[in-house]
Amino acid sequence: MNILITGASGFIGTALVKYLADKHTVICLSRQALEGTFMYVQGSFDSMEDLSGLDKYEIHAMIHLAAVTGGSTEEESLAVNVLGTRRLYRYLLDRGCRKFITASSIAVVGGLTEDFIPLELPIPDDHPCLAADAYGLSKSMVEELTRYFHRNHKDTDFINLRFGAVASPDWTPPVLEAGSKPTLPFITLGHVHAADVVEGITAALEAPLKPGVRTLNLVGPDASSNLPVAELLTPLVGKGYNLDYYYFPGQENKALYAMDRFEEEFGFTPSRSTSHAIRWN
Repeated sequence: MNILITGASGFIGTALVKYLADKHTVICLSRQALEGTFMYVQGSFDSMEDLSGLDKYEIHAMIHLAAVTGGSTEEESLAVNVLGTRRLYRYLLDRGCRKFITASSIAVVGGLTEDFIPLELPIPDDHPCLAADAYGLSKSMVEELTRYFHRNHKDTDFINLRFGAVASPDWTPPVLEAGSKPTLPFITLGHVHAADVVEGITAALEAPLKPGVRTLNLVGPDASSNLPVAELLTPLVGKGYNLDYYYFPGQENKALYAMDRFEEEFGFTPSRSTSHAIRWN
Protein backbone atom coordinates (compact mmCIF):
# COMPACT_ATOMS: atom_id res chain seq x y z
CA MET A 1 0.00 0.00 0.00
CA ASN A 2 0.89 3.64 -0.42
CA ILE A 3 0.35 5.10 3.05
CA LEU A 4 0.23 8.75 4.04
CA ILE A 5 1.27 9.52 7.62
CA THR A 6 0.68 12.97 9.10
CA GLY A 7 2.74 14.05 12.07
CA ALA A 8 5.48 11.82 10.73
CA SER A 9 8.25 13.67 12.59
CA GLY A 10 6.57 13.27 15.99
CA PHE A 11 7.24 10.70 18.70
CA ILE A 12 4.83 8.04 17.40
CA GLY A 13 5.17 9.11 13.78
CA THR A 14 8.93 8.59 13.67
CA ALA A 15 8.67 5.07 15.10
CA LEU A 16 5.73 4.18 12.86
CA VAL A 17 7.43 5.34 9.67
CA LYS A 18 10.46 3.17 10.38
CA TYR A 19 8.27 0.20 11.32
CA LEU A 20 6.17 0.34 8.14
CA ALA A 21 8.81 1.38 5.61
CA ASP A 22 10.02 -2.17 4.91
CA LYS A 23 6.55 -3.41 3.94
CA HIS A 24 4.79 -0.42 2.41
CA THR A 25 5.44 2.78 0.51
CA VAL A 26 5.27 5.49 3.18
CA ILE A 27 4.61 9.12 2.31
CA CYS A 28 5.33 11.52 5.17
CA LEU A 29 3.57 14.82 5.72
CA SER A 30 5.22 16.92 8.39
CA ARG A 31 6.20 20.48 9.14
CA GLN A 32 9.69 19.26 10.08
CA ALA A 33 12.12 17.36 7.88
CA LEU A 34 12.64 13.66 8.58
CA GLU A 35 15.88 11.75 8.88
CA GLY A 36 16.16 8.88 6.44
CA THR A 37 15.25 8.18 2.83
CA PHE A 38 11.48 8.51 3.04
CA MET A 39 9.07 10.20 0.66
CA TYR A 40 8.45 13.51 2.36
CA VAL A 41 6.18 16.48 1.80
CA GLN A 42 6.79 19.44 4.07
CA GLY A 43 3.68 21.14 5.29
CA SER A 44 0.69 21.16 7.59
CA PHE A 45 -2.32 18.90 7.16
CA ASP A 46 -4.74 21.82 7.61
CA SER A 47 -3.34 23.82 4.68
CA MET A 48 -4.80 23.19 1.21
CA GLU A 49 -1.71 24.76 -0.31
CA ASP A 50 0.51 22.27 1.52
CA LEU A 51 -1.78 19.36 0.68
CA SER A 52 -1.31 20.12 -3.02
CA GLY A 53 2.23 18.79 -2.57
CA LEU A 54 0.65 15.33 -2.34
CA ASP A 55 -1.04 15.59 -5.74
CA LYS A 56 1.55 13.39 -7.47
CA TYR A 57 0.99 10.45 -5.11
CA GLU A 58 -1.69 7.77 -5.22
CA ILE A 59 -2.68 7.23 -1.59
CA HIS A 60 -4.44 4.00 -0.57
CA ALA A 61 -4.56 4.54 3.19
CA MET A 62 -3.71 7.24 5.66
CA ILE A 63 -2.75 7.42 9.32
CA HIS A 64 -3.57 10.78 10.85
CA LEU A 65 -1.37 11.45 13.89
CA ALA A 66 -0.88 15.21 13.70
CA ALA A 67 -2.90 17.46 16.02
CA VAL A 68 -2.66 20.20 18.56
CA THR A 69 -2.68 18.38 21.88
CA GLY A 70 -3.91 18.66 25.46
CA GLY A 71 -3.71 22.19 26.83
CA SER A 72 -4.49 23.76 23.46
CA THR A 73 -6.97 26.61 23.36
CA GLU A 74 -10.54 26.22 22.18
CA GLU A 75 -9.67 28.22 19.06
CA GLU A 76 -6.64 26.04 18.21
CA SER A 77 -8.38 22.75 19.00
CA LEU A 78 -11.39 23.41 16.82
CA ALA A 79 -9.60 25.24 14.01
CA VAL A 80 -6.75 22.76 13.59
CA ASN A 81 -8.03 19.42 14.86
CA VAL A 82 -11.58 19.65 13.55
CA LEU A 83 -11.60 21.97 10.54
CA GLY A 84 -8.07 20.98 9.54
CA THR A 85 -8.95 17.28 9.62
CA ARG A 86 -12.10 17.96 7.61
CA ARG A 87 -9.93 19.66 4.97
CA LEU A 88 -7.41 16.79 4.93
CA TYR A 89 -10.03 14.05 4.71
CA ARG A 90 -12.02 15.82 2.01
CA TYR A 91 -8.84 16.17 -0.06
CA LEU A 92 -8.04 12.46 0.29
CA LEU A 93 -11.60 11.21 -0.24
CA ASP A 94 -11.88 13.20 -3.44
CA ARG A 95 -8.67 11.49 -4.64
CA GLY A 96 -9.87 7.96 -3.92
CA CYS A 97 -8.35 7.11 -0.52
CA ARG A 98 -10.61 4.59 1.22
CA LYS A 99 -8.90 3.69 4.51
CA PHE A 100 -8.45 6.23 7.29
CA ILE A 101 -6.88 5.55 10.70
CA THR A 102 -7.32 8.49 13.02
CA ALA A 103 -5.41 9.08 16.25
CA SER A 104 -8.15 9.89 18.72
CA SER A 105 -7.67 9.89 22.50
CA ILE A 106 -9.05 8.54 25.76
CA ALA A 107 -9.48 12.25 26.56
CA VAL A 108 -12.63 12.08 24.42
CA VAL A 109 -14.58 10.57 27.29
CA GLY A 110 -13.18 13.13 29.76
CA GLY A 111 -10.33 12.84 32.19
CA LEU A 112 -8.51 16.12 31.64
CA THR A 113 -10.52 17.73 34.44
CA GLU A 114 -10.26 16.63 38.05
CA ASP A 115 -14.01 16.10 38.57
CA PHE A 116 -14.47 13.60 35.72
CA ILE A 117 -16.05 10.24 36.55
CA PRO A 118 -16.87 7.79 33.72
CA LEU A 119 -20.34 6.31 33.34
CA GLU A 120 -18.93 2.80 33.81
CA LEU A 121 -15.71 0.86 34.28
CA PRO A 122 -13.96 -0.53 32.37
CA ILE A 123 -14.65 2.39 30.04
CA PRO A 124 -16.08 1.03 26.76
CA ASP A 125 -14.98 2.07 23.29
CA ASP A 126 -18.29 3.83 22.67
CA HIS A 127 -18.37 5.81 25.92
CA PRO A 128 -19.87 9.21 25.05
CA CYS A 129 -17.89 12.43 25.20
CA LEU A 130 -18.09 14.06 28.64
CA ALA A 131 -14.99 16.18 28.09
CA ALA A 132 -15.02 19.66 29.61
CA ASP A 133 -11.78 20.63 27.83
CA ALA A 134 -11.35 21.80 24.24
CA TYR A 135 -8.87 19.08 23.26
CA GLY A 136 -11.15 16.21 24.30
CA LEU A 137 -14.09 17.92 22.60
CA SER A 138 -12.11 18.37 19.38
CA LYS A 139 -11.18 14.69 19.26
CA SER A 140 -14.82 13.73 19.75
CA MET A 141 -15.83 16.06 16.93
CA VAL A 142 -13.22 14.47 14.64
CA GLU A 143 -14.76 11.06 15.41
CA GLU A 144 -18.12 12.53 14.44
CA LEU A 145 -16.58 13.83 11.21
CA THR A 146 -15.65 10.27 10.25
CA ARG A 147 -19.27 9.20 10.71
CA TYR A 148 -20.40 12.08 8.52
CA PHE A 149 -17.87 11.22 5.82
CA HIS A 150 -18.86 7.56 5.89
CA ARG A 151 -22.49 8.46 5.30
CA ASN A 152 -21.32 10.11 2.10
CA HIS A 153 -18.67 7.50 1.15
CA LYS A 154 -20.12 4.16 2.19
CA ASP A 155 -17.24 2.14 0.72
CA THR A 156 -14.72 3.77 3.08
CA ASP A 157 -13.13 2.26 6.21
CA PHE A 158 -12.72 4.70 9.11
CA ILE A 159 -10.90 3.51 12.25
CA ASN A 160 -10.68 5.89 15.21
CA LEU A 161 -8.15 4.76 17.83
CA ARG A 162 -8.52 6.25 21.29
CA PHE A 163 -4.91 6.17 22.44
CA GLY A 164 -4.02 6.11 26.09
CA ALA A 165 -1.26 8.36 27.41
CA VAL A 166 1.68 7.18 25.29
CA ALA A 167 4.72 6.07 27.31
CA SER A 168 8.26 6.46 26.01
CA PRO A 169 10.77 3.60 26.47
CA ASP A 170 12.32 5.30 29.51
CA TRP A 171 8.97 6.07 31.19
CA THR A 172 8.61 4.73 34.73
CA PRO A 173 5.17 3.73 36.06
CA PRO A 174 4.10 5.65 39.17
CA VAL A 175 4.44 4.13 42.63
CA LEU A 176 1.43 5.20 44.70
CA GLU A 177 0.89 5.08 48.44
CA ALA A 178 -2.34 3.75 49.90
CA GLY A 179 -4.87 6.56 50.09
CA SER A 180 -3.08 8.69 47.50
CA LYS A 181 -5.02 10.48 44.80
CA PRO A 182 -3.25 10.68 41.42
CA THR A 183 -3.70 13.80 39.33
CA LEU A 184 -6.16 13.26 36.45
CA PRO A 185 -6.45 9.56 37.35
CA PHE A 186 -8.36 8.42 34.25
CA ILE A 187 -5.51 9.71 32.10
CA THR A 188 -2.48 8.95 34.26
CA LEU A 189 -3.65 5.38 34.96
CA GLY A 190 -4.31 4.78 31.25
CA HIS A 191 -0.85 4.58 29.70
CA VAL A 192 0.21 2.52 26.72
CA HIS A 193 3.75 1.87 25.53
CA ALA A 194 4.72 3.46 22.22
CA ALA A 195 5.70 0.08 20.76
CA ASP A 196 2.20 -1.26 21.43
CA VAL A 197 0.72 1.81 19.73
CA VAL A 198 2.86 1.24 16.64
CA GLU A 199 1.97 -2.45 16.48
CA GLY A 200 -1.71 -1.74 17.13
CA ILE A 201 -1.87 0.84 14.35
CA THR A 202 -0.15 -1.61 12.01
CA ALA A 203 -2.65 -4.36 12.85
CA ALA A 204 -5.51 -1.98 12.02
CA LEU A 205 -3.81 -0.81 8.84
CA GLU A 206 -3.16 -4.29 7.50
CA ALA A 207 -6.58 -5.71 8.36
CA PRO A 208 -8.90 -6.28 5.40
CA LEU A 209 -10.89 -3.24 4.30
CA LYS A 210 -14.17 -3.12 6.24
CA PRO A 211 -16.37 -0.19 5.22
CA GLY A 212 -17.87 1.57 8.21
CA VAL A 213 -16.73 3.48 11.29
CA ARG A 214 -15.04 1.76 14.21
CA THR A 215 -13.94 3.59 17.36
CA LEU A 216 -11.66 1.53 19.60
CA ASN A 217 -9.58 2.02 22.73
CA LEU A 218 -5.84 1.38 22.49
CA VAL A 219 -4.31 1.28 25.98
CA GLY A 220 -1.91 -0.92 27.90
CA PRO A 221 -2.95 -4.28 29.37
CA ASP A 222 -3.14 -2.99 32.94
CA ALA A 223 -3.70 0.12 34.99
CA SER A 224 -0.61 2.30 35.45
CA SER A 225 -0.55 1.73 39.19
CA ASN A 226 1.04 -0.51 41.79
CA LEU A 227 -2.24 -0.50 43.76
CA PRO A 228 -5.37 -2.56 42.97
CA VAL A 229 -7.81 -0.49 40.91
CA ALA A 230 -10.74 -0.86 43.32
CA GLU A 231 -8.64 0.30 46.29
CA LEU A 232 -7.38 3.28 44.33
CA LEU A 233 -10.64 4.41 42.73
CA THR A 234 -13.21 3.83 45.48
CA PRO A 235 -12.33 7.11 47.26
CA LEU A 236 -12.65 8.91 43.90
CA VAL A 237 -15.91 7.44 42.58
CA GLY A 238 -17.69 6.58 45.83
CA LYS A 239 -18.64 3.27 47.45
CA GLY A 240 -21.86 2.99 45.42
CA TYR A 241 -20.01 2.90 42.10
CA ASN A 242 -19.82 -0.52 40.43
CA LEU A 243 -16.21 -1.73 40.50
CA ASP A 244 -17.10 -5.44 40.54
CA TYR A 245 -14.96 -6.17 37.47
CA TYR A 246 -11.80 -5.38 39.46
CA TYR A 247 -12.62 -7.76 42.30
CA PHE A 248 -12.43 -10.90 40.16
CA PRO A 249 -9.19 -12.86 40.65
CA GLY A 250 -6.64 -11.82 38.04
CA GLN A 251 -8.47 -8.60 37.19
CA GLU A 252 -7.47 -6.51 40.18
CA ASN A 253 -5.16 -4.30 38.14
CA LYS A 254 -6.67 -4.56 34.67
CA ALA A 255 -6.87 -1.50 32.43
CA LEU A 256 -9.48 1.19 33.02
CA TYR A 257 -10.40 1.03 29.32
CA ALA A 258 -11.92 -2.02 27.61
CA MET A 259 -9.77 -3.58 24.87
CA ASP A 260 -11.83 -6.64 23.93
CA ARG A 261 -13.11 -5.25 20.63
CA PHE A 262 -9.63 -4.30 19.43
CA GLU A 263 -8.54 -7.92 19.78
CA GLU A 264 -11.73 -9.14 18.09
CA GLU A 265 -11.33 -6.75 15.15
CA PHE A 266 -7.58 -6.91 14.57
CA GLY A 267 -6.22 -9.87 16.53
CA PHE A 268 -3.88 -7.67 18.54
CA THR A 269 -3.55 -7.24 22.29
CA PRO A 270 -1.01 -4.85 23.90
CA SER A 271 1.51 -6.93 25.82
CA ARG A 272 3.80 -4.41 27.52
CA SER A 273 2.82 -3.78 31.12
CA THR A 274 2.43 -0.20 32.31
CA SER A 275 2.28 -1.19 35.97
CA HIS A 276 4.75 -1.72 38.79
CA ALA A 277 4.53 -4.93 40.78
CA ILE A 278 1.20 -4.90 42.59
CA ARG A 279 0.78 -4.88 46.36
CA TRP A 280 -2.16 -7.06 47.36
CA ASN A 281 -3.96 -6.69 50.68
